[in-house]
Parts: sequence; structure tokens; C-alpha cells
Amino acid sequence: MSRIRLIARLDIKGPNVIKGVHLEGLRVMGDPQDFARRYYEDGIDELIYMDTVASLYGRNHLTEIVSRAAENIFVPMTIGGGIRSTDDVRTLLRCGADKVAVNTAATKRPELISEVARQFGSQCMVLGIEAKRRSADRWECYTDNGREPTGLDVVEWSRRGVELGAGEILLTSVDREGTAEGFDLELVRAVADAVPVPVIASGGMGNMGHLAAVLSETPASAVAMAHVLHYGLAAVPDIRREAAAAGIAVRAA
Repeated sequence: MSRIRLIARLDIKGPNVIKGVHLEGLRVMGDPQDFARRYYEDGIDELIYMDTVASLYGRNHLTEIVSRAAENIFVPMTIGGGIRSTDDVRTLLRCGADKVAVNTAATKRPELISEVARQFGSQCMVLGIEAKRRSADRWECYTDNGREPTGLDVVEWSRRGVELGAGEILLTSVDREGTAEGFDLELVRAVADAVPVPVIASGGMGNMGHLAAVLSETPASAVAMAHVLHYGLAAVPDIRREAAAAGIAVRAA
């Protein structure tokens, strides 16, 4: 049985970790180095850094933050936001990233997915999807931190992205993000059932029940957490211990 990965998500604006609700109303939380170091020391499996304003300004600003983190943190790091070319990917990998998450640029030029996968491997190419529910069984892809609609159906785009070379999907429910009300289980299930690659469920975790629900009721391979960690509702060791006690296959502490 493959083990579920517990991932801390750090949304970054300028020099700070920020947190909002539905990717809006952003509140400054603090220094990303402090958060990353704490989660790493607590035993997190992976880190995700997302530059929340990169698409607005046309480039990713996380190179310095990633370089500093890579000096002392030795878990896989996925970096997203403003990635438009294989040159951008190369720069981030040289700074210490292990994977890149691409959303906006991929929706505008899908061949970028294949270019990244071909040059750096599918395991490096994470397709970022920001999903908003449109009906009982349909979700639309958004870009620019949940601001811009694309007209793309989330499940269809997930399939296409994997066909083009994406090796993983970071699936964020904009409707649930920052609410601490639980994951959109129907969304996670629909995407994870549609593709043969790992799906990271992101958006909505507020307690252990939410973790247990998404992992028992969907084929998600990983869970990204922000609100529950940043606000101290639960710590990584407690989450790992309770997950194991609930029969969820997580890495031993």
C-alpha cells in the first residue's frame, strides 16, 4: 500500500506567508522560513510554495526563498506561480525545487506541460488546478489565484494534462480554500478517478475528520494543509499520529 503524503502549503506574497479564504482577503502570517523550518522539524513529508501574485507580475519571485529553504530543509519542495517556460523551471530547480506546479501558463499554452515533462521528467511537472464548482457534478478551472475563469472543465482538463505529461495534480478547491470546513470530496473523487497519477487534495482541511474523510472516501494520494497548520489547530506530529491510529497509511514518525 502506498503511503499518503502530508504536505504543508505555503502561499507567498512578497516576503510573507499569507492566508485567505477562497484565495482572497489575504492576511499576513509571517516569515516563510520560520514556517517551513517548523513544519520540516515536525516531520512534514513535503512542502508546496505558491507565489500568489506571480501571474499578475509575470514572473515567480520565490527563488531567494527557495534557495534559503534548501540550505536547511531536506524534503521535496514543489514551487508554483508565474512559471511560463522551461527556463523558469530550470531556474527554480537550480534553487532547490524538486517539482514545479504550473496552472495559468498551462491553460494558455498546454504544450508547456509536455515541454517541462520532456526536459525534466513527468515527476517534476505538477499540473496546478484551481477549481470552482459550477453544478452538482461540474467544476471550472480558474487561474490567477482563483480570479480568472478559463471555461475549462476540471475533469477534462485533468485528463488532458496527464496525457500531455503531467505526473501529478495539485487540486485546489477555491470554494473550500481557507474555510476549514472540509475538502470538496466530490471534486477530489472525480479527478482522482479520472487520472492515473497522484492527486494532491488542497483546500478545506480544518480537523482530523476532514483528513480521514478525504482519504477514506476518495483515491487522493496526498493532502496539502495550510489553515490547520498556520493557525495552530493541529501540529504535524499529532496529525500523523492520529492518521496512523485511524488506519491511514502514513509515514512512520
